[in-house]
Amino acid sequence: MDQKRIADTIGCTVRHMRVMTQSDMTCVMWAELEDTDGGEPTAMVPRQVVVKHTADNTALIEGRMLQKLGALSPIRYPGVLYGDDHLLVMDYIDADGQAGPSGAQDLAQQLAAQHDITQPDFGLEFDTLIGGLYQPNPPCANWLEFFRDQRLLFMAQCASDSGKLPARLYHRIEKLCTRLDEFIAPDVKPSLLHGDLWGGNILYHQGKLAGLIDPALYFGDAEIELAFGTLFGDLNNDFFDTYRQYRPLERDFFTTRRDLYNLYPLLVHVRLFGGSYVNAVDHNLAQLGF
Repeated sequence: MDQKRIADTIGCTVRHMRVMTQSDMTCVMWAELEDTDGGEPTAMVPRQVVVKHTADNTALIEGRMLQKLGALSPIRYPGVLYGDDHLLVMDYIDADGQAGPSGAQDLAQQLAAQHDITQPDFGLEFDTLIGGLYQPNPPCANWLEFFRDQRLLFMAQCASDSGKLPARLYHRIEKLCTRLDEFIAPDVKPSLLHGDLWGGNILYHQGKLAGLIDPALYFGDAEIELAFGTLFGDLNNDFFDTYRQYRPLERDFFTTRRDLYNLYPLLVHVRLFGGSYVNAVDHNLAQLGF
């Protein structure tokens, strides 16, 4: 990453930069800044920023998601200082990873408040990304239809086209999709979702929620967010005990809909990685009776 380009983009001299993560498509760096006259950065430009450079146009879409969440959500998301097709400069959020019971409770309270934010339709006014994969969000008044067509069938088709989802599993998903009304109530309301709620995207600092990063934004059933949070064990009993104080959670969420809703992130992982995630899809379908 060219330090001069970053400096020219945000109007500050870059003191130091270091790589945080790097892949074939994306490089994420931490940078420490000073303003151009040698003084301290202003309130508008923080001392520390995160710089993300992408080989595709995902930087632009991520910037739009962060701006949308920053305008609507009570949770802190990185503020966007600059964004174009391939470059995103964001606030750096301090995080020591120390959560404990108080951190889980803080996340539950703030996430419940975000889930209370609604709109008439499911989806969003623009398409987004999850794990770098395209995520369609055409507005839809019915959650069952949206989840069926834009989440389960869409990602199953992507995973099948990539050769990572066996045909036998794809056909079982199709069969499940004909009977979703047995699992999903007709009166689900849209909630503002982070969309990719796993531990790596949850930042804690000194026992409090510091913020969320790397969203896969849309409006959907709040339960799909909660299900995803249990997939790798990131949302625990302390979280759910507190969440229930602010929003209802039906008992059958844990017995049926969690397995149903986790099919979507599992299909995302199948499309990205294949391997053991194929077996996990098989397991969840069997748990649901398919």
